[in-house]
Amino acid sequence: MAATAVEGIVRELFEAVDALDFDRIGTYLADDTQGVDELSGGWRRGRAALEAYFRQLQGNVESVHSQLHDVQGSEWGDAGLVTCTVDQAYKMGGAEQRVHAPTSVVFRREGGDWKVALFHSVPLPDASG
Repeated sequence: MAATAVEGIVRELFEAVDALDFDRIGTYLADDTQGVDELSGGWRRGRAALEAYFRQLQGNVESVHSQLHDVQGSEWGDAGLVTCTVDQAYKMGGAEQRVHAPTSVVFRREGGDWKVALFHSVPLPDASG
């Protein structure tokens, strides 16, 4: 089965995350995008709120490496959805962190471009503990 355009965008998005390229990440966001703030466990609503979250991470997060598994995308006209599982390792405040997170990304087509309307990725507790 051929990959959908939105699957490719999710892969590009995580390449930008791994590169800590927060400006590039912002280009994928709709103005009214929503996302989970992993640090507070709450929601960030709107581009400005998510960009503030990225600024908070800048300088505190380093050495990010993301692996995507079980990626599946669907597109229906001007709406798209990608579900996947993300395994990610990074350093925050010098401490090594690892997360395993089922993730969903909802897209909306705006002016011919796919934009992220919702990014929902919440790490599950470590089952090995």
